[in-house]
Amino acid sequence: MIDPISGVLVSAAVSDGSVSRPSAPTASFSSFIGDGIAEANTNLMEAEKLTRAYALGEDIPVHQVTYALEQARLSLELMLQVRNRLVESYQEIMRMQA
Repeated sequence: MIDPISGVLVSAAVSDGSVSRPSAPTASFSSFIGDGIAEANTNLMEAEKLTRAYALGEDIPVHQVTYALEQARLSLELMLQVRNRLVESYQEIMRMQA
């Protein structure tokens, strides 16, 4: 049997009438970026390992190698896009101060 989805309890006001504030994020921006870089690196290393094993004639399906390569390519592309946006944001901030 499928269990029903429990509702999300959102309270905008505390019992004394004041408005509650959302809690601070648990992870910092730098740890978020660091985790993303580490994941991209892991994807690249896994793709390299599978490609090398496939080239050496090990019994690895070609679709698995292709999937790993595409996943590595997409994670690297995402990382580059995030970097580009950060650089653009920094440049925009520096233009505002002039």
